[in-house]
Amino acid sequence: MRIAVYAPLNPPDGPTPSGDRLIGRMLIRALEDAGHEVCLASRFRTFDRNGDRERQARISRLGARLASRYLRRLERSPPDLWLTYHLYHKAPDPIGPLVSCALSIPYVVVEASLTPSAAAGPWAAGHAEVVAALARADLVVGINPRDRPEVARHLRPGATYAEMPIFIDGAAYREAATQREAHRQQLRTALGARPEQAVLLAVGMMRSRDKLDSYRLLAAALERMPRRDWHLAIAGDGPLQAEAHEAFARLAERTTFLGRVDASGLPSLYAGADLLVWPAIKEALGMCFLESQAAGTPVVGARREGVASLVCHGQTGLLPNYGDPSDFAKAVGELIGDRQTLTAMREHAFRNAWEHHDIKTAGPRFAALLASIGSKP
Repeated sequence: MRIAVYAPLNPPDGPTPSGDRLIGRMLIRALEDAGHEVCLASRFRTFDRNGDRERQARISRLGARLASRYLRRLERSPPDLWLTYHLYHKAPDPIGPLVSCALSIPYVVVEASLTPSAAAGPWAAGHAEVVAALARADLVVGINPRDRPEVARHLRPGATYAEMPIFIDGAAYREAATQREAHRQQLRTALGARPEQAVLLAVGMMRSRDKLDSYRLLAAALERMPRRDWHLAIAGDGPLQAEAHEAFARLAERTTFLGRVDASGLPSLYAGADLLVWPAIKEALGMCFLESQAAGTPVVGARREGVASLVCHGQTGLLPNYGDPSDFAKAVGELIGDRQTLTAMREHAFRNAWEHHDIKTAGPRFAALLASIGSKP
């Protein structure tokens, strides 16, 4: 099939690192690996951060014009299926429903969410566009279990809602896991960590209120740790770097900031750590949880539906109560104080990532799901 792909929140080929863009690229790659021809239909970004109704109206009008332009351009060789990735009230899709309707081709959405309170607020227009798009959809693929109830009730009769685990290319992470001891020694040397100290790792951009809130909660949790036999490595930078660094001022002796680490350097970093620690404040999923497990490193995250779809509580890590620094500190202390459990979790984490969240295993299932929709008369 020829598949047109559109991501109204973040174009998947954008230069700024993000989990959202990574998921988009993995979806495209899985389809290409299955032999489909994929074209990025548009890079038009519809994100409205502040609820500006005039901006939303302009986005809708421009989207309609872009849809007309796209139809004229592909008149001789139209796609067989349209796929929109990540649809919600702050980033609606003003192009896909128009194009798919005009061409009479299936309209598929991967990751849609609806917030009922947005229907009457400053994003009312965006919410209405999402509802209209869902009513046009032939298939919605959910990647976060919490989205299903509200999204499914807006689908037309005969439309399909299917759930799918997100996936990454875990090859480099699996390779790093086979050299765990070497990476562990290298990281300890770089940090100046003592032999008895557990190496904790946090990976995240230092931007937006949510990311900064995660860093602040992590710092508050580690300050509550009664045990002192740990050292924290933090990989990430961004516009709120100074504020993130300030959060760990009282933990300066046991914290090392690594700055931004390129994607090629992440596998060895994950493999060299004993435990990934990330509170995931207001994060729907958290790609760092998958990357860490793919390298065989357990995690301490947060008890949220999206995170729980990636981390098996008690097997590949622990999920303390969301937003609770004391419970987070208890979970970290429990694991670094129980090396036997931590060792067992490494194997479970590695298997979970490979069996359920690797492009080699999960990618073909996703491609087959779209092929089944595209083959319907």
